[in-house]
Amino acid sequence: MSVWKYVTAGCVVALSIMAMRKLSKVYQVYKRGMALCGGELKGKTAIITGANCGIGRATALELAKRQARVILACRSEEKGKAAISDIKRFTKNGDLVYKHLDLESLKSVREFCSDIIENEPQLDILINNAAVMNHPYVQTEDKIEINMSVNHFGPFLLTNLLLELLKKSSPSRIIFVSSALHKYGTVDLENFQNQQKKPYADSKLANVYFARELAERLKNTEVAVHTIHPGMVNTELSRHSVPQALNFIVNPIKFLLLPSAIEGSQGIVHLATANLGKDTGKYYGKTGQEEKWPDISADTAVWKKLWDVSEKITNQNSQ
Repeated sequence: MSVWKYVTAGCVVALSIMAMRKLSKVYQVYKRGMALCGGELKGKTAIITGANCGIGRATALELAKRQARVILACRSEEKGKAAISDIKRFTKNGDLVYKHLDLESLKSVREFCSDIIENEPQLDILINNAAVMNHPYVQTEDKIEINMSVNHFGPFLLTNLLLELLKKSSPSRIIFVSSALHKYGTVDLENFQNQQKKPYADSKLANVYFARELAERLKNTEVAVHTIHPGMVNTELSRHSVPQALNFIVNPIKFLLLPSAIEGSQGIVHLATANLGKDTGKYYGKTGQEEKWPDISADTAVWKKLWDVSEKITNQNSQ
């Protein structure tokens, strides 16, 4: 028994040291930032969807440090404003603004875009970050399966309604925060109301098809389109994928083994700030390095068909 006591004590000490080092690293990263790329964003306006937590909030912090005007587009006013207060603990720079946006609701998307178009003279960076992962099946008020609504149809309508402002503010850029899991998805163009086979992968593949077709349509403009997968990161995204009763086990493991949100945001910050010349329509990994598009994303005919279907479902021209 004495041997096991020593083993247990050793494990506790080792885990404690790991936890303390991780906490220290996370704090230092939040305090000073990590991204060395890109310059000052003074005079630039950025919108980040889902910026109240995780990678979205971390990205908002990094852009605020560079003196950008950052609009945190979030569903919860309480969480959005709390995120702003948290960011202000680490930087006095930037102009941070909360605006309500619920990607489950096409009405909310239209109201948000009307507000932006009416009150914001420019939009330099749009970061489509908000997402849900494997949300239990439910139809939204627009009769769309919820994962597809939040991850594809909401961003589709949002981006299209803001395109004229992005063009007016060019050179500007649109960033899609994707997932490498999209390569395991399928898109059934006749089935956006029923439960998806692989809700997250399917909706992220739809989002990738949209990003690729959008880049093609904007090729002769000064609005660049970038897509990035940040890899596995310790955020709240997986909250619907793990039984709540297991969180007391899973959360400490995630904390110790996965990159923090601020680490996971660095590739996004790179795409938002770096001088990428005329690059557009490309795919990037978690560090912001260009990667080859997965083969599944290359079907241009599906891009166009999904675009047409998405226009009909979102009734894009309706105000």
